[in-house]
Formats: sequence, structure tokens, C-alpha cells
Amino acid sequence: MHDVLLIEDDPGDAGLVRIAMRRSHHSCRLHHVVDGGEAMAFLRRRGSHEQAPRPDLILLDLNLPGRNGHEILEEIRADSVLKTIPVVILSTSGAERDVKKAYSLGASSYVAKPMDVEAFTAAIHSIEDFWFGTAQLPA
Repeated sequence: MHDVLLIEDDPGDAGLVRIAMRRSHHSCRLHHVVDGGEAMAFLRRRGSHEQAPRPDLILLDLNLPGRNGHEILEEIRADSVLKTIPVVILSTSGAERDVKKAYSLGASSYVAKPMDVEAFTAAIHSIEDFWFGTAQLPA
């Protein structure tokens, strides 16, 4: 069973990820938080997240309330305990500056959210297939 942390403030997009993962052939538990503060509490197992598992993969939106996705990515990569967790940016932005900045901060990959529901589902399945079927994840 793989644990995936989704950091996404848009309930519609979060719902699409949840549906896509339910339809996947990979066995995943999706954990969802809506902002950077809650994400870091989950990752550091603080407050109401004391029992949170270490995610095998993080799906991170860039446009979040408070700290944006780039800032959260930078904080994850600066933490010696968290920096080995793969982080996939999943954003509506396809702007070259956002892509370059994400990779310069240590993103594992960058996926622009498709607008079509079927394409969105296919993108989530491709992410799962790669990270849980092809890539070797750190223990």
C-alpha cells in the first residue's frame, strides 16, 4: 500500500485525484491537506497529524493559500528527513518560469493539470504507474 499526500486547495481538483486513484490498479491511500501549514504538520507529524504515515509520494499544487507550492517544495527539500520524498508538481500553470523554478527547487517532476476529466485521470494514472511501477522509491 502506497501513501500519497495531496497538497491541493481546490476541492474539485482534489476530488478528481481521489476518483482517479480509486480507479487505479495501484493500491494507494490518499491523504489530502489544503495548505502549506497543514502539509508541513502532516509531514512532521505534528498536531492532529501525529499518526500520519510518511508519504511515498507528494502531489503538490503551486497556487495555494498562504505559502505557495514553490515555498513548500523549498521547505521540504531543506529538511534532511523529508528531502528524499518524491514531489510531483501538479499545477494548472504551464508557465515556463513556474516549471523552471520548480525543478530548480528540487521537484521530481512537473505535470500541468489537464482540463479534460479523462485526460486528468490519465495523467494521475501515469504518475502512479511511473512512481509505483517503474521507479524505485527510497525506503
